[in-house]
Amino acid sequence: MIRPAALAAFTRAKLAAFPEAEVVSGEFERTSFDGSFDAVVAFTSFHWIDPAVRYAKAASLLRARGILAVTEVSHVRVEGDDPFWVEVQADYDAVVPGPDNRPPPLLAEVGDLLSEIAATGLFADVEVRRYVWQVTYGAAEYIDLLGTYSPNTARDPDTALELLRRIRARIEARDEARVTYLATMNIARL
Repeated sequence: MIRPAALAAFTRAKLAAFPEAEVVSGEFERTSFDGSFDAVVAFTSFHWIDPAVRYAKAASLLRARGILAVTEVSHVRVEGDDPFWVEVQADYDAVVPGPDNRPPPLLAEVGDLLSEIAATGLFADVEVRRYVWQVTYGAAEYIDLLGTYSPNTARDPDTALELLRRIRARIEARDEARVTYLATMNIARL
């Protein structure tokens, strides 16, 4: 699991060529920021922010005409997709049974934040952009990726290892797994 301090240090190093960039580490809801910003940008993280404050706090940080950009990335299924997603549910059911064990949604079933953002009354010019792409993974590569997902980092280590072992074996038996992703970018102006 990547710790916030390590992630902040990594980001600072990557942004070293941009002296005006400042990396602030802390809980968004509780961190104070000096000044106002041209944009508030969140990639696969906005859902972690307290719903009671996420939009108001973002709006309070923006200059006039500032941009809120929230990108969510989802695994999705498309017509003619790799049956891996359906097959791998047996591994989840065997190791971590529960009602959330189901294949990813179909592309058309994934929503966006347009109505939610518009309902706040804080933003205008709300639009949504969607990008779909596929990645083919070998077993080791996909297991490394799964090891970074928060449900797996939050699980009991023995349970997580058993789940990842089963998924690895499934992919090794078929040589690869093709995964379809959807990035939904929700953009609004203050």
